[in-house]
Amino acid sequence: MGNADTKLNFRKAVVQLTSKTQPINASDDSFWDQFWAENVTNIQDVFTLVPAVEIRALREEAPSNLATLCYKAVEKMVKAVDNSCRTHHEQQTVLNCIRLLTRLLPYIFEDPDWRGFFWSSLPGQSQEDEEEQSMPLAQSLINAICDLLFCPDFTVVSNRKSGPDKAEDLQCIDSCEYIWESGVGFAHSPPRYPLFDTNRTELLKLLLTCFSETMYQPPVDLHNAPNRWIQFFTCPENRHALPLFTSLLNTVCAYDPVGLGVPYNHIIFSDTLEPLVDTAMQILIVTLDHDTNNLFINYLSRIHRDEDFFFVLHGFTRLLNNPLIQTYLPNSTKKVQFHQELLVFFWKMCDYNKKFLYYVLKSSDVLEILVPILYHLNDSRADQSRVGLMHIGVFILLLLSGERNFGVRLNKPYTATIPMDIPVFTGTHADLLITVFHKIITTGHQRLQPLFDCLLTILVNVSPYLKTLSMVASTKLLHLLEAFSTPWFLFSSPTNHHLVFFLLEIFNNIIQYQFDGNSNLVYTIIRKRQVFHSLANLPSDYGTITKSLTKQSRRHLPSTTVAENAPETPSMEGSRPALPAEPGTLKATLPDTPECARDGALGAHLRLGSLLEEQTPSADYHEAIA
Repeated sequence: MGNADTKLNFRKAVVQLTSKTQPINASDDSFWDQFWAENVTNIQDVFTLVPAVEIRALREEAPSNLATLCYKAVEKMVKAVDNSCRTHHEQQTVLNCIRLLTRLLPYIFEDPDWRGFFWSSLPGQSQEDEEEQSMPLAQSLINAICDLLFCPDFTVVSNRKSGPDKAEDLQCIDSCEYIWESGVGFAHSPPRYPLFDTNRTELLKLLLTCFSETMYQPPVDLHNAPNRWIQFFTCPENRHALPLFTSLLNTVCAYDPVGLGVPYNHIIFSDTLEPLVDTAMQILIVTLDHDTNNLFINYLSRIHRDEDFFFVLHGFTRLLNNPLIQTYLPNSTKKVQFHQELLVFFWKMCDYNKKFLYYVLKSSDVLEILVPILYHLNDSRADQSRVGLMHIGVFILLLLSGERNFGVRLNKPYTATIPMDIPVFTGTHADLLITVFHKIITTGHQRLQPLFDCLLTILVNVSPYLKTLSMVASTKLLHLLEAFSTPWFLFSSPTNHHLVFFLLEIFNNIIQYQFDGNSNLVYTIIRKRQVFHSLANLPSDYGTITKSLTKQSRRHLPSTTVAENAPETPSMEGSRPALPAEPGTLKATLPDTPECARDGALGAHLRLGSLLEEQTPSADYHEAIA
């Protein structure tokens, strides 16, 4: 009953904010304290009791009340840091301030007139204070969050005797002693407490909300004025930058969803670590996008020890392969679903740390990266809502294929442990690569057509090292040549002939460098020699070309046309076909959430997708033969 009364008081306070015509005095603590009442115990309560409509009404009709509410919430957090957040009451107050700010910030960002609010001078400052350039509210908030992320008995285990009287001063604490997880640069593994994981997650989600300001800005502003939240968070002024980066990286890479492997343990016990890992990975990805004076990029690029590379790569492969684990008991192991974030983070890791890329390429674990990528590419090929996942997966393979060692590793025999919607075959990882690429080209949606160049470029890069192709893979390659060399397709676009060039180069490389072991391919080429004869006698006069084009009303190669001619072969047992996007996925509406600027970061991503569709990145596919 008391809990219900407290929520009722909270709700009444929210209504009062918008209904009162006069601004509420900032010194009226009895009123403002209702917003961080101790019995509002979860973020769902805050989101329910503070509806979106009322936040927008508050912003338009009583802006001073909204400004005071934000200021008081940050002030409460700063005071808690000054007191070392030592009591349960202070910790609960901090959590409610975090939840309230997480709810309010997006609605502040969506209004251009409010975006500078957190970077302006604090209320009630004198001119002398302003001349001294006192700390903006945003910096106070970031500093408080960073301090609280290393607060003993709140987010980390205390190294000293516990108790309110023995609390350490958060302003002077050495946060490098309180890194969350062992791994890169930290050998000690501190004990885990689910409550600490939950508190860290809430703080990181508030950070992520702060960083989301970019989503609400037009793209013109992004180049001239980078995201100031990320800029301050990753700059040398943040004394916690190194332990924060290390904690986030180690938390992600050390996470093992399966644990001891007890069946159905994820159903019996709640996992507080998964949301923390998911949020930590998103924080890392977002901060690594900002390349101006960024300590996170600096730290990432300086990782160099083999044991650190092993730890990071092993973490990547464990999490990427987790959704693909097959067990005799259905749904008996926990499966995480942040593979897209993992691939983006892996891409950034390879981009900023070339030593890590070379370590991956010389390691046999590179195939543990390849197989899950191929699985997700195959599974996403019919779903237009996952076209971004297709792009990042293909680009990672394009990056890896530029190195000789990757092509050599593909000759390792592949044992089908993952049910995939592809023909059954016995062969190597190279056969798997070719078979999946053929499936993407022949049965993927039309927005994937710009990736055809990349897919075939990957095959060109690795072709000199493929010792033995199976009959299935050989047939798939010849089928692609047959489809791409038809006159109507070649003449329908000035660039379509590139695909034929790529395929011919694949055949030339394999025959020139790996002839002895590729009898299946040679036999298939001989059996399909008519395709090469037709290509050699391709008509070049205007009349025949026009006649070829008029036979086909569509200008681009439809996936169904290739699929219709593809030989039907049984798929792996237990596999399921790739499904298109669910109804409404591509036309989602978010009426109750903050509106992103039409030309904001989301628009920039959409334009980037269009650009990728029009002009995919080229790669140097002429590999030097050792």
